[in-house]
Amino acid sequence: MVILIAGDTHTGKTLLAQRLLERYNYPYLSIDHLKMGLIRSGRCELSADGNATDLTDFLWPVVREIIKTNIENSQHIIVEGCYIPFGWEKDFSAEYLQHIKYICLIFSKEYIKNHFCDILRFENLIENRLSTDFIVEDSIKTNVYNLEQCVLRNYNYILIDNIYGIDMDYLHTTFG
Repeated sequence: MVILIAGDTHTGKTLLAQRLLERYNYPYLSIDHLKMGLIRSGRCELSADGNATDLTDFLWPVVREIIKTNIENSQHIIVEGCYIPFGWEKDFSAEYLQHIKYICLIFSKEYIKNHFCDILRFENLIENRLSTDFIVEDSIKTNVYNLEQCVLRNYNYILIDNIYGIDMDYLHTTFG
């Protein structure tokens, strides 16, 4: 099985991937790590803080083929990152899609407004971030868009609204 975890920055994708690794013993790939490896090695001209669309356009074809290779070899993997495009499923045949589970983590507008300090406080919980460019207005805009896209496309998502919490039993039912 391949589990895709998408969402905006700071929504807890890496934390969820770590919890799923602990529960299922599936390895995970952080698309951010792939991005930084390619940038630091000089393999691409993009920058770490570059345009998200450009980064997605560059990274997604590589990630897509990693996913296919895992499925072809009957290997499980969790892939997390904000560079999984909406419409990702069009890149896979029905045979591949039966092995892929998708979830998007989304903050509500109210959660961002009421818990902004908490979001920043926990931004380094799993990975060290060199700096933060997390801006309330940008985050609200992106999370509203992500919710609209998930509803429109009938994607699985978790809306983080009042308190931050992810029901692992719900995920087990969704992914199991």
